[in-house]
Amino acid sequence: MKKKFSTMKLQNRFLLILLLALTISATLFELLWLNKWTLVNWTGNFEILQSQIDDEDFWTKLDETAQNLSLPESSDEEAAAKAIKPLLDLADKYTSIYLYEQEDGLYITGQYAKIMDEKHSGFRTFFDLGYRLTDGEGEDFRQGYLQFQNRKAQVVVVNYQRALFIYPYMFLSLLLSVLVFLGIVLFFMNRKMREVLALEQEILLMSTGDLTHPVPQYSKDEIGILANELNHLRISLNENIVREQESRKANQDLITALSHDLRTPLTILTGYLEVLKLGRTPEKQADYLDRCLKKASDIKELTDQMFSYALVSEEQETPDMSWLSTDYIFQCIQENCDFISLAGFTTNVKIPEVTGILLSDKTMINRIFTNLFSNILKYGDKGTPVIVRSSIRKQRFTVTVSNAIKQEHSDVGSSNIGLRNVQRMMQMMDGEMLLTKKTSSDSPGNHNISQNTSSAFASENVSGVFEVTLWFPLR
Repeated sequence: MKKKFSTMKLQNRFLLILLLALTISATLFELLWLNKWTLVNWTGNFEILQSQIDDEDFWTKLDETAQNLSLPESSDEEAAAKAIKPLLDLADKYTSIYLYEQEDGLYITGQYAKIMDEKHSGFRTFFDLGYRLTDGEGEDFRQGYLQFQNRKAQVVVVNYQRALFIYPYMFLSLLLSVLVFLGIVLFFMNRKMREVLALEQEILLMSTGDLTHPVPQYSKDEIGILANELNHLRISLNENIVREQESRKANQDLITALSHDLRTPLTILTGYLEVLKLGRTPEKQADYLDRCLKKASDIKELTDQMFSYALVSEEQETPDMSWLSTDYIFQCIQENCDFISLAGFTTNVKIPEVTGILLSDKTMINRIFTNLFSNILKYGDKGTPVIVRSSIRKQRFTVTVSNAIKQEHSDVGSSNIGLRNVQRMMQMMDGEMLLTKKTSSDSPGNHNISQNTSSAFASENVSGVFEVTLWFPLR
């Protein structure tokens, strides 16, 4: 049962607690109400709260007074009341005295309690309501026999004093029941609030960078699930930080090693250049120049590696967004087309007459097209035109650049850094990039650069076409 309760949803648990608290409080009220007269009798032990009906001295006085009085033979109730007035005057304001014939039980005379008179209508209303609440148990009575001078009579004494206890006791019972109900509910809520506050402290602790403190585990309700997920998040973040630190150290060590290795060819290159400057051993100048070119190539390779590793570990740059017309993109395309034309490429550009407005970074846009057309210079086939198409449709500006791949294998290696940078910058400007590759040996396929497992397209040994599509959101 306990296990089943701990796995319940928080809402269902709260409803169950409410039902349980309501049941307990209602049961407590019923028990208190059923034992109300026990409490009334107990309070009667206090002299100030004693009713006249339980006072033995009162009954003694009734008996002594009756012996000095005679009951009238007349059936006139008022005359009878005057005849025994000293007897009736013994009653306090909460007590009624009634006399009946001993033989036949016929009513002789009596006196109603003064508290029940019209001038005490407040108490009368109070009593009537209490009478209904207690099903007629709001009054207390006692009977006996009195010996008068002329004959014996039956006396009934009725007291209404305990009606004063009904309402205070009822409110007391209700108060105790409500307090028990609130106590149970607040205990449950306080327990859950402590769990929530504990989670808050754990979150604040995590925000300071302390990921070593485990999150306490609670029940399997929503709070328990949240605590468990928060603990998993803590573990995951801690593992990521450890991996990041290890990766950063590895990259730092690698760049340090490459920097150290870079000094060697630089030193040799400097030595050869100094020899050439002095003009010594002219017969070896050609050989020294070849060696200088070789060392310069080595230096370039090392710097390319350093750039590649530094790119992996660099922090995300923030674009400088500004409102631009699509004409600016058309301008960048045209400048780069003119540049590759000097190298012997032909271009086929189709630009729509319609223009649009976009929110982008000018520098990044320029870098994007510089990277794309630089790849065309390195790996493109000059025998086929470079095709550039653009369109504006459905709040999106599209630019497609496609070119043929060289038939021969390129001697220039690539790590796709340029295309990765293009994709990264497009994402930072809320855009997208899609690379489509078609070779003579396979069917067309879409390749996301960040997930592409193939090598650089410059290493392809077969003819084919590369197509890069850029999507810019229009504002």
